[in-house]
Amino acid sequence: MSMDRNALSRLDTATEQIRRRLRPLCRLKSGEVWEDESGRHVVACGDAADTVFIKSLFRGRSASLAVHDPPYNLVMFTRRSVSEFIEWCRRWVDNTHDILADDASLYVWLGADQKNHFQPLPQFMAMMAETEFASRSYITMRNQRGYGTQKNWMAVRQELLYYTKGSPAFQVQYTDIPKILRGYYKDVRGVRTENCERSHSAKIRPGNVWVDIQQVFYRMHENVNGCYGQKPLQAIERIVRASSRQNDTVADFFAHSGTTLLACEKTDRRCITVDIDPVFAEVTIRRLERYRETGETGWQAENMFARELAASATVSDSAVPP
Repeated sequence: MSMDRNALSRLDTATEQIRRRLRPLCRLKSGEVWEDESGRHVVACGDAADTVFIKSLFRGRSASLAVHDPPYNLVMFTRRSVSEFIEWCRRWVDNTHDILADDASLYVWLGADQKNHFQPLPQFMAMMAETEFASRSYITMRNQRGYGTQKNWMAVRQELLYYTKGSPAFQVQYTDIPKILRGYYKDVRGVRTENCERSHSAKIRPGNVWVDIQQVFYRMHENVNGCYGQKPLQAIERIVRASSRQNDTVADFFAHSGTTLLACEKTDRRCITVDIDPVFAEVTIRRLERYRETGETGWQAENMFARELAASATVSDSAVPP
């Protein structure tokens, strides 16, 4: 399969032939750690459910926020039953609890298969009810485009679960949507006022249904070619700003396209992120480096490995006798 500017296939289900070409381009192997030259961020290649590995990675440091996007709707169910998946989730949730500060927040993106009794969302929720985390909010991010069907309601939602440990601070956020509806009248010091007059902002606050964030698609500059299910940078920045402060440490056990790390870079937080796949760990490192070098948040339709792959193809071609 050709891998030119526009042809990097979905990395989580890539063929072994493609992976053999990408592995030599990855700086990390399983168990290895990369620290950026500024000392702010850490990218590790390892298993989020490996307690020894996670503890050694954090080395006693505590995070005020964890943002996780486990591979719930990609390849997990071709390998494990729902019960096995939930047991695996329990292990990385326990590891998350251990590395979080006494007062901290946890956000988990999790899907619901509407063709199969909405699993694994209800099973995950039931498992979380047995932990020491407190449930705070059930957020839905509405996609602008959905999976079209003439025989069912179009699927346009992505689910985000918000939990807390202890009593973390929450920084109020605002959208770019202006307040246009007036009402909620009440008297303030003898003066009849309505809600817009009493508000701290002319824009509305985000509720637990987010309709103002576009999901990532190939024409957006933040797109990371090959990373299926990439979360929008704006969504992760909203979470980071709401549930952490500058110079705090943020954890992400499923680095994927590196969005959490990039959000931390943009908002002056520290990020410790992990991915079991060396390819996604490399993508995360390259995305940070690209942002620092160019200010670009992704590659749009470009293949982030294109230069090396083109060079290796040229070398291979030149080695073939005429």
